[in-house]
Amino acid sequence: MPAKKDGDDRPADELNIHMVDTRTLRALAHPLRLRLLNALREFGPATASGLADRLGESSGATSYHLRQLASNGFVEDDPERGKGRERWWRAVHAGTAFNTGLFVNHPDPDVRGAVGVVLHEIADNHAQELSTWLGTMHEWPEEWHRAWEASDFKLRLTPDLSAELITKMHELIESYRDRVPEGTEGAVTVRSHLHLFPRPTD
Repeated sequence: MPAKKDGDDRPADELNIHMVDTRTLRALAHPLRLRLLNALREFGPATASGLADRLGESSGATSYHLRQLASNGFVEDDPERGKGRERWWRAVHAGTAFNTGLFVNHPDPDVRGAVGVVLHEIADNHAQELSTWLGTMHEWPEEWHRAWEASDFKLRLTPDLSAELITKMHELIESYRDRVPEGTEGAVTVRSHLHLFPRPTD
């Protein structure tokens, strides 16, 4: 779930990012809806039955939750692909972002619960993606065996320095975007996960 970075002065619509409010946060706070949205963003437009096959769900469930996502502006019809009664869906935005500080301490417990669902689903998705890579690494060309990373670091930082580090890491990653044209031999989509959080010292 890409996020609009602090300090990035470009408006969310220019970045094609959906800025979540309390209403749309509640609509998003469902594991299957998050998986549907991620699948449409990563693999492109699809039908409810196609998404059901990809995610191992019933087409009735995917159809219902796609309609809920559509009513809150996350997905929309893709009329150029629809044939007859076949309904195709596409993601409206490239990513979703919200200021966790506004929601984690929100006075409404339903809002706090919703943000917990979203954040835990993101963490679960990251873990699943890494596990899938580890389990299928042998299927990839040898060059990729030397070009992946899973590291952790321990630093002593203030909140301001932590925020500064996050911004710099985002900027570094963004500097590689669009450097490789479509169709370049040997190029694939690469996933990067960024986790930075405080730990107790004792």
